[in-house]
Amino acid sequence: MPQGTPTPWSYILIRLLFRFVLKIFYGTIVVENVDVIPETGRPCIVCANHSNSLTDALLLVTSIPTHKRNMLRLTAKATQFGHRTFTSWLIESAGTLPIKRRKDHPEGDVDNTNVMESLMMALENGDAACLFPEGLSRFHPTIAPLKTGVARLVSDVLSRNRDNPDFEISVLPCSITYMHRQHFRSDVLVTFQPPLTFSPKNNPELLAPVDFPQIRYVTARLHDKISSGTFDSPSWDLIRSAKLAARMYAPLGTMMTLGDYVRLARTFLEVFKTPQDYLPETNHPEIEELEKLKDDLKAYQDQLAKWSIKDDRIRRPLSRHIIISRLLIRFAWASCLFTMSLPGLLLWLPVFATTLYAVYNFKKTGPIFDTWDEIAQYKLIYGLMSGICVWLGAVTLTWAVAPVTFFLVPAFMWMTLRWFEDAVAAFRAFVALFRLLLVGKPTLKKMHEIRKDLHGRVANLAISKLGLPDDPEGFFSRAGGKEKGRIRGGWESKARYFSIKRRRKRDWNETLRLYDKVDYPEVE
Repeated sequence: MPQGTPTPWSYILIRLLFRFVLKIFYGTIVVENVDVIPETGRPCIVCANHSNSLTDALLLVTSIPTHKRNMLRLTAKATQFGHRTFTSWLIESAGTLPIKRRKDHPEGDVDNTNVMESLMMALENGDAACLFPEGLSRFHPTIAPLKTGVARLVSDVLSRNRDNPDFEISVLPCSITYMHRQHFRSDVLVTFQPPLTFSPKNNPELLAPVDFPQIRYVTARLHDKISSGTFDSPSWDLIRSAKLAARMYAPLGTMMTLGDYVRLARTFLEVFKTPQDYLPETNHPEIEELEKLKDDLKAYQDQLAKWSIKDDRIRRPLSRHIIISRLLIRFAWASCLFTMSLPGLLLWLPVFATTLYAVYNFKKTGPIFDTWDEIAQYKLIYGLMSGICVWLGAVTLTWAVAPVTFFLVPAFMWMTLRWFEDAVAAFRAFVALFRLLLVGKPTLKKMHEIRKDLHGRVANLAISKLGLPDDPEGFFSRAGGKEKGRIRGGWESKARYFSIKRRRKRDWNETLRLYDKVDYPEVE
């Protein structure tokens, strides 16, 4: 049995470095189903949706446990190679192979024969290769039609090993879901799907000469697997409405894992997209009612976004004196935490300033659909470089006690980030409560009635049509795993608020912002 390529030291360094950086940039990275990953020595092609440029590849590299795979052979567009930049060095040091794209070579000089040969040899040696079948990274709510390259590669490898009865190759689909892909301290779900396994014995239809419909069939199966674990929508508005429906059905405070939350929101998204497929017995009036529910949810969320408040503020109306008392508490708590964070924020200031300036200039280079998929990548790389400079600078300035500050500075920066997260969350709550006072009691009462009607319609759809539990809060609390967000009792809930490891979130859409993030940029 092949043993796979030994892990290069540069790959080990990059994996450790970016595991650390990704855990700082994203609040939580939840990885599901690692048990389905084929182990080193078994040829494997890892395929994922591609919406966040280099960040997608780094996530896969750091999410696959080292006891499962020695390394992941990456591919990237050829235009990222050969530059005197940190990004180019990073890509080349990880053993990444350059793929030429037709859009980058309008003259038609596109030949990836040597790259494909290298990939096939790596697979035959028991390695795992990473390919993004969409062919390009794109800031878009839907998964692009998949290219047939993965299926063709499987066919070529099987054909080369047609005389080996024990040869087997797996295609491992992976679904990556970003809550807000480019925002600091948002959350990410990485879900590995059961692999598709092929062998010359069991799949003679893929041996050369192969009929193209067989290639298309494998590609379609791969698309179904990848899209089954993430949001795949024709518009951002549908994702927004599906998330609102999920939060109405399982209200804020329901203790559910990130995976459960994504699957719940996706359930509503799929029925909003194609009601006739998910509700086959639904007649025309019921479909019209579902369309009206989508429109009403959008109008309700638009009004909430205009006021910059959450649905939970409407669900549980508060009296004026309770709002005022909570305003005082939130302001005092936010002030206390901001004061605690202030010394450490001086260390973070160069990192934030460098990153914001770099992203600001990068956004001006192109339209949203062509640049926004690389914002997280820019933030990660510029944040890493400026953070290392701050760290080394602080150690140099305190050279007399450098052995202490070498460890103390990053620890202090991490604790500052944790205090700052809670400070921002407290200030966000303060602003939301203040806006409730500005909106006024009569308007809030009217919105509460609108929400009550919407909740009844969403609950009826969820329970009667989609077969979801009638007690979501109890169900998800019992069914959840041990990831962040899974709280078993009142004491643990309060204790984990002060956790050093990470912030305990009640809302998986939360980011490190002074306002609640619910909208997406409009893409023409």
